Amino acid sequence: MRLRFLGRKPYQETWDAMKAFTEDRDESTMDECWIVEHPPVFTLGQAGKPEHILQTSEIPIVKTDRGGQVTYHGPGQIMGYCLFDLKRQKIGVKQLVTQIEQSVIDLVADFSVVGERQEGAPGIYVKGRKISSIGLRIRKGCSYHGVAINLNMDLSPFLQINPCGYPGMELVNLQEFCGEPLDFKTASGQWASKLAHRFGFRIKRV
Repeated sequence: MRLRFLGRKPYQETWDAMKAFTEDRDESTMDECWIVEHPPVFTLGQAGKPEHILQTSEIPIVKTDRGGQVTYHGPGQIMGYCLFDLKRQKIGVKQLVTQIEQSVIDLVADFSVVGERQEGAPGIYVKGRKISSIGLRIRKGCSYHGVAINLNMDLSPFLQINPCGYPGMELVNLQEFCGEPLDFKTASGQWASKLAHRFGFRIKRV
């Protein structure tokens, strides 16, 4: 798995790059994981309902092609984009989601935090509060988009929406459970290692 740390990039620019990568790849293309932070943005999934946006602000809203409803991305949130060939991996979408979720559970366990799944609500939760969300798109048997992990972000913009379509859903940062500040690149690299382990990848950093 080729691992790319992209720094802070606008959502639209990253989305366009994922679509282009997926369109151009073939059976010999190495799978990739992109790690990025986004400037503040709300994204509305393909079947997203506008009524889940409770108020508008200076934060832009982008209608995207991933699954799921509306969510928020901003600095201090790990965005892990999974550009995987599911045919080559011989896995389906359900197994893909399960393994990505497990990589987040594995990450938070390093900080003595218990991450849990909730029936019918994809993502990972800590004592009922959501710490990670997942939204994917499959094209040509390959995935793009991925997972968001709340590290040490400003959570207040989530109050402007029904996160993932759930009124009153509470969000939480991993930082809340740690006695010292979390470094973005260190924590995101830890997560990428967990992800690679779950899929049996060796990591090639670029």
